[in-house]
Amino acid sequence: MAVERLSFQPENLHVRIVNGFRLFSPSMSVAPGGRQVFVSGQVSKDINGNVVGKGDMRAQIERVGENVRMCLEAAGATLADLVKTTTYVTDIDEFFKHADVRHRYFGPGLPTSTTIEVRRLAHPDYMVEVEGLAII
Repeated sequence: MAVERLSFQPENLHVRIVNGFRLFSPSMSVAPGGRQVFVSGQVSKDINGNVVGKGDMRAQIERVGENVRMCLEAAGATLADLVKTTTYVTDIDEFFKHADVRHRYFGPGLPTSTTIEVRRLAHPDYMVEVEGLAII
């Protein structure tokens, strides 16, 4: 049985568009249910634990997107199955300059989303961290 995902944009709620990209769905329903896949916070590190893109927000968003993609695929899901993401960034203004990269990874599913600026992540060189929930 296929999972049906419906995105809702309330008529009187602002649509957030950054650099021409709609960034998220304000609300979403998933029916008739399905298996939930939780992705823990992914940061910009390679298979050896090295920081990728030190000082480069764009490179870090891309690496984080790849890490989230790999986590989903390992569980039998895809980026299009994401229904919720939470993003933590150390510089929200810099983060929104790279909406195209974010959209490349998270745009197909247009999940609900929250982005929060924080003082620091788990390592001083990390600039972005994303956790997610997918339904398959």
